[in-house]
Amino acid sequence: MSKVWLVTGSSRGLGRAIVEGAVAAGDRVLATARDVTALRGLAAGYSDQVRTYTLDVTDEVAAQSAVNAGIKTFGRLDVVVNNAGYGNIKPIEDTSVREFREELETNLFGTIIVTKAALPHFRAAGSGHFIQFSSVGGRIGPPGRGPYSTAKWGVEGFSEVLSREVGPLGIKVTIVEPGGFRTDFAGKSTKLEEGDPSYDATVGATARFQRDYNGKQPGDPLKAALAVVKLTRTEKPPLRLLLGQDAYEGARRNDLARLEEAEAWKDVSTSTGFDVSR
Repeated sequence: MSKVWLVTGSSRGLGRAIVEGAVAAGDRVLATARDVTALRGLAAGYSDQVRTYTLDVTDEVAAQSAVNAGIKTFGRLDVVVNNAGYGNIKPIEDTSVREFREELETNLFGTIIVTKAALPHFRAAGSGHFIQFSSVGGRIGPPGRGPYSTAKWGVEGFSEVLSREVGPLGIKVTIVEPGGFRTDFAGKSTKLEEGDPSYDATVGATARFQRDYNGKQPGDPLKAALAVVKLTRTEKPPLRLLLGQDAYEGARRNDLARLEEAEAWKDVSTSTGFDVSR
């Protein structure tokens, strides 16, 4: 049976690839973006399967309107992909609180807002699948990505809690953690600032690497889209799915180091209980 999707951030990158992958699988999609003019060609090419809708994910009213439009257009809603987001590079010290808030509004609160708009419909249907785009940066804290990783770690926590609450209701949740994919994620819309020279070996190195890395990322967006479509056909999808060899290896090293540190400090960790002999 074909599925009905709502995808945020559909105008480019992984979002657009996911729309195309869903359509190729025979599904129908409400493709959303802040500027839907970028989606005209996509909608025209798949007029029976794709509808476009203007959506700023930070706007609660607009999010509810988009969900309602998807249901009205296609009769139901089966998959919500929270993909919209961006990530600048800059030292935390040089990043204003306003800049922090702006990234968190889109990357974290946008996910929360769209999820909450769709959740009552999924609950009433007793089914549905939230696919929440985090990042390998939602498991590893890379220098220079303070607001981005803060938001993505928030997406991880929010989505894990969500999965425990809605799993018994028949609703699925998968957190997707991509590594580097050949999109324009680090293109013109991304600000890469090395900041104060004190951070040259950390944030500066990250910014320089990202400039050189852009256009050379190892991940294929079309293959990522196929993996996401496969998730929606799986009876028991994972809570977390790393995408890309780089993401898998980086997360594995980080998780092992975290376990090793926990073991090294086990005696201190376990020394804090009440002494029952007193």
